[in-house]
This record gives sequence, structure tokens and C-alpha cells, in this order.
Amino acid sequence: MNPMIAQIKSLPELVRQIVPAYNENIASTLTQEFSQSFDHLYLMGCGDSHHVSVATQLAFRVLAGIETEALTAMHFARYTADNLLHPQRCLVAGASVSGEVSRTLEGMLLARKAGAQVLALTATPTSRIARAADVVVDTTQPPYQDPERMVIPGVRSYVANQVGLLLLAIHFGEQRGHISFEEAEGYRQQIHKLADAIESTIKMDEMRVKDLANQWADEKEYIFCGSGPGYAAALFSAAKMLEASGDAAFGQDLEEWAHLQYFAKKVSTPTFFISGGERDGSRAREVVTAALAIGRRVAVITPAGKSNLFPEAAVYLPFVDGVPEMFQALLTMLPGSIFAAYRAELLAEPYFRDFSGGRSKEGGGGISRIRSSETLGLEYLKEE
Repeated sequence: MNPMIAQIKSLPELVRQIVPAYNENIASTLTQEFSQSFDHLYLMGCGDSHHVSVATQLAFRVLAGIETEALTAMHFARYTADNLLHPQRCLVAGASVSGEVSRTLEGMLLARKAGAQVLALTATPTSRIARAADVVVDTTQPPYQDPERMVIPGVRSYVANQVGLLLLAIHFGEQRGHISFEEAEGYRQQIHKLADAIESTIKMDEMRVKDLANQWADEKEYIFCGSGPGYAAALFSAAKMLEASGDAAFGQDLEEWAHLQYFAKKVSTPTFFISGGERDGSRAREVVTAALAIGRRVAVITPAGKSNLFPEAAVYLPFVDGVPEMFQALLTMLPGSIFAAYRAELLAEPYFRDFSGGRSKEGGGGISRIRSSETLGLEYLKEE
């Protein structure tokens, strides 16, 4: 089996396994006093960890009633940390699976310097990012061994971190009195049931997406658009394209497409529009209609049963209906991830370009720069 597809198909069981474990970890780690000790939350990370932050900021606002901003680690570290208005009432949450990403570490250390509280969300509780934090939410995943023993574009880690942040939002909401115990338990059950929704969405979409990859095989550029949590899915889908097939791929805000991509000279560029069908529905219909009118090849990712809301000329990629929009990014990223997997297979393209052409540690690029970049604030890192 395609190794990336195999990883995607492991997601339902992953969610079933991690929800109880993460719930227990969060409940035992984060006291009510801590949960009520801040008024402003910054979610920060790089790459997929930033996309997770964008995906979950709506949940923190709705479920916990917390003013929340999702920023890239670079933006927070170099342009925000030294300008926090009330740092003593701020919580900065840094997400990193490895716990060693230089820019995320830097943001957390500079937040400590400013007087803010710092939380680490990581699958490596012994990492430097964990040492930089006041509290650590452990997002360790059950072991997964790819049969090909290769480095695969990360989908499991993205889902695990997103589940961790959503459960954190529920916990904060309950501890702060923004939602009741009964409401919190109901939301936790919804997160657990997302495993079934992921499974059903994969079954609905896999063959449709594979066919689409073959139909659009002549293209070399792809656009993914969404808003709110759907914007996070657009960013993540574009990232998986870059990692898997190496094609030029861009994640764009739905509204911004009408102000920018609409005027591109090449009109046939395949464009995926992600719509939750709620807050963004009316604008998504307008933008999809405009894209088709200028000759774009269009796919619409929207809840099952809502295809009648969009022009018939668009390809329809459904996801399970009835999921609150603040949880939908766990579903709306699936078609793009599947497309990236089959596109790479079609091209026989090695993932991450095999870390060649100066991308290796030895070549001085890629991962070595991500984890060993000059880091400000190291004097605030706690001793091991």
C-alpha cells in the first residue's frame, strides 16, 4: 500500500487510542488555578504545528471564552514577545512534536523573559521545549511502524496535536466555568467520535481523490482555500503536497483568493475550496462560482449532502456532516492529504526529495537549520 495512504488509514484508531490518554494527562497536569490564571492565549508553532494552532483557535474562543491568537513561532518570537501588553495574564502555548524546533523554543523562552506563563504541547517530554515550559501536555502517540521504514509526510502527528489542543480547550472551558461539566463531557465524546467520522470520510473520498489526481496529472501547481478552521486545512494540505510530491502548492484564505488568485494569468490551476457550510457558506458559493467562470478546475470539500449548494461543474469531495465547525479541520484536511499521497505515487516522487540537493544535515540545510538555528533567550532555559 502507498505508505502515506497507510498512515492516513491509521488515523481513526489513533484517535480512539489517544483521546482517553490525553484527557487523563490534561486533567492531572492542569489545575483549576492554572486554568484561570490568564486572559489571553497565544498558540505558536512552525509548519504543521502552526497549522494546528490555526485549526484550534476557534475552539478556544468558543469553548473556553479565551481571547486567542495563532501566530507563527517567528512572528511571536521576533515581533510579539517583547510587546505583550499584560504578560502576567498571558499564556503562551508552544507546539512541537520533536520539542527541539529552534524558533518555537525561542518564542517560549522570550515569553518567559517577558513574564508570561508558558505551556508546551509535545510528544517529547524530555525535550528543550518541555524544559522551557511551566507545564507540559504530553502528546506522545502510540508506536507506528511504516512497513517501508521511510520518513513520511506527517499526518498522525498533526492529528495528535490537534486532538490535544481541542481537549485542552474543553478542559480550560470547564475549569473556567465557561461550559458546564455535562457540556464538557459531551464535547469530549464528540472528539472521540471523530474517529468514526474520519474513517467514513476516508471511505467516501479515497477513490474520488485518486481519480482526481489522475485527471489533473498534467498540472504542476495547486491551490487550497479555506477560512477559519478550513484555512488551517488549506495550509496543511498545501504543506503535504510540497512534502510528498514537491509540486508548487499554496494555502490561501478563502476571501483572499478573490483579491489575489482570481487575477492569475493561468486560469486552469486546480483549486480546492474548503467550506464548513456554516459561517463561510455564502461567500464560498460566490467564490467557487467565480473560479469556475474564469476556467479554474475546482474541487469543493464540504459536508455530505451540501453539494447542491455549489455549482454542478465543481468536483465534490464530501466529509461527514453534523461535526461542529470548530472540529472540522480533522476532516477537511483528509482529501488534500490523500491527493498529495496519490500525486507523489503517480510521479514516483520521493518524499521530501529524499533530503537531497543540500537539504541534508551534512549539506547544512533543511532539518539542521530548523533545530540548530541561532536561538535567542537560551539563558532562560531551565537546567536538565
